[in-house]
Amino acid sequence: MKIKLSDYPTFNKEWERTKTEKKLEKILQRIGGLQNKMYAQNKYSLLVIFQGTDASGKDGLTKGFLRYCNPLGINICSFKKPTEEEYAHDFLWRVHHVCPRKGQLQIFIRSHYEDILVPTVGKYIPEDVVEKRYGLINDFEKLLEQNDTRVLKFFLNVSKEAQKARLMERIELKEKHWKHKDGDWDTRAQFDEYMTVYEKIINVCNIIPWHIVPADKNWQKLYSVAEVVLKTLEELELKWPELVTERFAKGANGKGLVKYFPLKGVETESSQGALILKPEPALHNAQNIPADIIPIHYTGSISTGSPYC
Repeated sequence: MKIKLSDYPTFNKEWERTKTEKKLEKILQRIGGLQNKMYAQNKYSLLVIFQGTDASGKDGLTKGFLRYCNPLGINICSFKKPTEEEYAHDFLWRVHHVCPRKGQLQIFIRSHYEDILVPTVGKYIPEDVVEKRYGLINDFEKLLEQNDTRVLKFFLNVSKEAQKARLMERIELKEKHWKHKDGDWDTRAQFDEYMTVYEKIINVCNIIPWHIVPADKNWQKLYSVAEVVLKTLEELELKWPELVTERFAKGANGKGLVKYFPLKGVETESSQGALILKPEPALHNAQNIPADIIPIHYTGSISTGSPYC
């Protein structure tokens, strides 16, 4: 059945803001924990694509969505007009080399869909060339998923009225002047044409499905995206990596370190149920500890009855 953007609300009247934002906070925290685990495991990756008209809130959404995430496992790419070098290659060249490596969460602010959207409305690339890109994009996204990259595509469904209000803010509010571009108003004049192309994209490139989210209010937009991302991360078999070491061997129960030399006179403190060992460097040689054993700060959870304490 054909997807019609007019069937999707730009604002969900059934959602109560206070309750939704409370749920959202917990979801974002959960996303942060799972994203950190995905980064540590280094097996899966996640590509999140944000598409929408000017002033649909892609930048703000990105900022809010990443609130609790580990920045070491995140990359963000905002696609602009192709450079001369990018034009000299196939249209997916600039996209493929910034797709996420294993363990990474990659966000595309705009994406390869701009290479259908803009030339279709602008009519500066032959129609038959643009038409072939639909199939090429479907194949490209399937390739990514076959390499354990989950692809999530979001269309930020903003109304024409909300878009105008946000564009006016860029003129009227000093702190938003930097966002203003005269060309955005030219693009706005073609709002309906862009919606027609978006609708075709969403229908033809829907092998990996699109999520159409209400974007007139930032809290609804963020909640809609966060729900989908959390569900996706929970479906992955995310696990903390096992210890990799040549120096230490695991105990019989898979926990603790067998190769251990107790340090006399070491101060111990309790911190949230964990023991923190603070070795005195001067005691290292005095207790005849082999030179290749280096005392460390240990902050993991160790039972006080452990033979290794």
